[in-house]
This record gives sequence, structure tokens and C-alpha cells, in this order.
Amino acid sequence: MRLFGRKDADEGAGGPAEAIAGFWTWWQEARPRLDALLGAGDAEGVEELLTPAVAAIDPGLVYEVAPGKEAAHALVVTAAGDAELRSLAHRWAKAAPPSDLLWEFHPSRQANPQATELRLDVGEHVFELDKLMLGLRVPRNQPRVDVAAYHPIFGDLDDDTRMETTLLALDWLLGEDDVARWVGEITAVTFEPIDSVAAVHLPAVVADVASGYAEEEWVLLEGQTGTGAPLVATARHPLRPVDHPLFDQHIAITLPYAHRDENGLPVGDSLTALRDFEERLAARLLKLRDDAVLAAHLSAEGHRVIHVYADPTGDAAIHAKELIVGWEEGEPRVDVAADPAWTAVAPFLT
Repeated sequence: MRLFGRKDADEGAGGPAEAIAGFWTWWQEARPRLDALLGAGDAEGVEELLTPAVAAIDPGLVYEVAPGKEAAHALVVTAAGDAELRSLAHRWAKAAPPSDLLWEFHPSRQANPQATELRLDVGEHVFELDKLMLGLRVPRNQPRVDVAAYHPIFGDLDDDTRMETTLLALDWLLGEDDVARWVGEITAVTFEPIDSVAAVHLPAVVADVASGYAEEEWVLLEGQTGTGAPLVATARHPLRPVDHPLFDQHIAITLPYAHRDENGLPVGDSLTALRDFEERLAARLLKLRDDAVLAAHLSAEGHRVIHVYADPTGDAAIHAKELIVGWEEGEPRVDVAADPAWTAVAPFLT
């Protein structure tokens, strides 16, 4: 049984932490009734019970009740691809009670080992995943697989329904998080692509692509600022918010430098000072590796901006403010803001 939450309920009045705590308090009280409804096969009753409770956390969250991996049932509360809500869903799951024989909890849809046996009613049609065919393309030197999905019923469906069905099928095959990590462009087509393969082969293709990015990598990029000045950046690769779902706090460290070339890029003593600062920052982040990650840094027009993403419940921002005290070339600053979609580093995301 799969139950999807509505997105039009009224939003709860408290903040996220209060809303999450309120949900789990409600869960302890409502669970006996919920268990009874599930035991009776009353899907409508389950929906009436769960929908307002999940919407009270945030009306944009989507939920479903699915078979569990270890427990009988899994309650999945997911952002459903909304990067702004991913950290909220993961905090909800982090606050969940321990799994037991009946229930486990997930902040994203999990891959189903029996995915190819699944069927879904889509209007007047039946979507059988074992009939789904995929055209797969792996762009050169890119950590992604582009997917063109075809199913015999797609010609009878509208565009939105085709895409919704395709996305759900990909979640069944890979799990929602791995879709976000490794699947690039997705299209739902009405004619079978040339050289298409059965959907069951997608996990193996993705695993092969992922094996090429097992080690931490950094890429050097060059470009221009909005005013046309030269810019040099170094970014983690791949760089994806889904890999750090609780890191929704953006910490921007801006360091002015005195020694620069005709293009405004650091040279000489300034370059040495910047490298020393980043080594000290990296040492602190290593101790905070469960709470923060260095995403990218860029230099242009006499300033280096270092982008760090962190769990706001941790101390990464405090460490950044402590580190800039020793900077001697101009007035450094640290700007801290909520950025769950990592918009500040959008050009570097993969």
C-alpha cells in the first residue's frame, strides 16, 4: 500500500524543531489506532490520520506507507525532490524512535529489491515496471546517467502523469537519494529509444558510473565575474546537497588579499597566506566532518570567498569566525545564512 500526502494542508505554527517534536509526540499517541487501521486494510483511515500530522511539519512534505526493509511497514516522509525541504525530512527521520518489528522510518524513498515485480494503477491503465524500457546515456566525464523512459502505456498518458510515473519507477529501482545523486536529465517518451534496455539494468549502470567517483576529487574552474573580471575557482566534485542532507547552513568566508596580479588574482605572499588559512580551516573541518564540508572557493577582484556548508546545530560558524581573527590583509568577514538548496554554489553543483 502506498499513500501520498497532500500538499495543501495548513502549515503548523511552530518552528521546524517544534513541529518535528510535535509529530513524534503525536505518533506515540496515535500509533495504536494507526496499527489497527493498517491491520484492517483501511487505507482511507490511515490517510485521514497521517495527512494532517505530516502537513503540520510542513505542507510541502510528501509521505507514504510502504513495505519496510526490516519492519513490516516503512513510514517515508520525503521532500520529493524539493531541495528546500530535504534537511527537514532528514531531521524528522533523525528524531524518529528506534525501528521495531512493525515500523521503520525513512526521509526518502528506498530502493525496492523486488522493483520489477511492482505494479501501479495509473488511471485506467496498469503500469508494470518489468515492461519499462530505458534509453541510457552517460555524458563524458560527468557523474550522471541521463534517462529516457518508455512504457507501452505512456502513449495514453499526459506529460505530467508520464513523468510522475517515471520518477516513481526510478525511485523504486535506485532509491530516491541515488536518483538525486546519479541520474541527470530524465525524459518520459512515447516511442522506445534505440538501444534501450530493460529497467532492471539501471542499478548496474549507475553502480559502474559511481565506481569512478569513489575518491574525493576537486576541479579547477576558470570564468568571469558579472563585471567581466577573471575568476578562478576550486570545487569539490561531485558536489551535491543530497550527500550532506543536514548541512543547510551556508558559511561564506571572505578574505581580501593585498598582493594580486593584473587580473585581480592572488600572487606571492597573499597566495601563501590564503593557502595557510585554508590548511587551518581544513584541519578544523576534519574534526567537524560530521557537521560541515568545504564545498568550493573562488578568487576574483582581490577577494577569495570560501563556501562551507554545515549543520546549523554544530559549531562550524564559530570556528570560521575564530579563524578570520588572524587574517592581516584587509577586513575579513563571515556571513552565515540558511541555504538548504545550496544556491550559493549552484554553478558548481553536479
